Amino acid sequence: MKSKTQILELLKTTPIVQVACQKSGVSRATYYRWRDKDKKFKEQSDLALKEGIAFINDLAESQLLTSIKEKNMTAIIFWLKNRHSGYDTTKLQISADNLNKDETLTPEQQQLVNKALQMASILPTTGDITDETTSK
Repeated sequence: MKSKTQILELLKTTPIVQVACQKSGVSRATYYRWRDKDKKFKEQSDLALKEGIAFINDLAESQLLTSIKEKNMTAIIFWLKNRHSGYDTTKLQISADNLNKDETLTPEQQQLVNKALQMASILPTTGDITDETTSK
């Protein structure tokens, strides 16, 4: 059927069901009815949506690279924060050996734990909480 083929082709370039339905003149209800009743069409539409999303992702990355080449600082920061581990300042990684679980933390260790809890919004960021937690 031409409409099914048309929707599948549209989904490969515009992976939004509503838009593909509007452009092909098929209602969303019809599209989803086809998916429910036609296993092959469901598989084809899932694949078309996946291809469409990959296409849009490629397009977005291409535009991001263009913006970086044009010295757009927002694009540069976005790229570095998401693609370069040295620029991701929102993460704090803590690792420790748990050989002696009853060992008291040093003030430096407690400060590091407190910082991690603050970053996770578990502890408030105001005031000196080191004294409260280490004096117990």
